Amino acid sequence: VQLQASGGGLVQPGGSLRLSCAVSGITFNDYTWGWYRQAPGKQRHLVASISTSGITDYADPVKGRFTISRDVAKNTVYLRMNSLKPEDTAVYYCNRDPVILDYDSRTGLNVERWGQGTQVTLSS
Repeated sequence: VQLQASGGGLVQPGGSLRLSCAVSGITFNDYTWGWYRQAPGKQRHLVASISTSGITDYADPVKGRFTISRDVAKNTVYLRMNSLKPEDTAVYYCNRDPVILDYDSRTGLNVERWGQGTQVTLSS
């Protein structure tokens, strides 16, 4: 499975960005997909998700500002971010909800699979 996020950048408060995530190696429409973010020094957490039937859900800090969507034909998930705030600065990742796990035969543990993410930085 590959998760290729893009579209991040440097933006001023109040600005907008649209993130894209190309998904391959998995049956895209069988799963709920989400956008996660990890701010410096903090844990990664889910900010938006979209189900197989198109139902969306958002974390409180982004409700009314972010919109998640998907293009099943392109196996791509999008995140439209409006009215950006300094606290939105983070690396943004897409993944399944729940996240994809890989089995590590050396340790016997399941390890979360993540793509490289895309950096969103709000300038002061």
